[in-house]
Amino acid sequence: MVGYALYLQLVTHLLPCPLCIAQRVAYWLVGLTALFAFFHNSRGVGCQIYSSLIAVFALLGTLVALRHSWLIRYPEAFECGISTEEKFLNDLFIAKWWPSMFEANGDCAEVTWEFMSLTIPDWSAGFFILFFILAVYVLFSSHNRY
Repeated sequence: MVGYALYLQLVTHLLPCPLCIAQRVAYWLVGLTALFAFFHNSRGVGCQIYSSLIAVFALLGTLVALRHSWLIRYPEAFECGISTEEKFLNDLFIAKWWPSMFEANGDCAEVTWEFMSLTIPDWSAGFFILFFILAVYVLFSSHNRY
């Protein structure tokens, strides 16, 4: 998902907004936690901790993506141009270290990409929900209790 977001940004020149960057951070947190869980190969409590973290990060990403979807449908409810969120995100270390990944410059309410009548945050919310369901399944599966 982050790779496709970078493609849209760097090839089609679609600028990410603050909510897009917040979703990218959530994807990175989900992905890095899953990577650590894979390399750690833990069972029992360790697996439950990793699954819980992934579920929390995916839930936070879902909330941001749903908020973004709502703003696209009701742009008059919120101004997302140069905002305090954008200034905050752009002042973070990661935005200065890797600006093409974490610098917010776009407008949250602008829609320039759709697939099957769903916007980028709609698709993002769907993937975050999928990650959340998978994490909860792993958390409560019987083979990880020992």
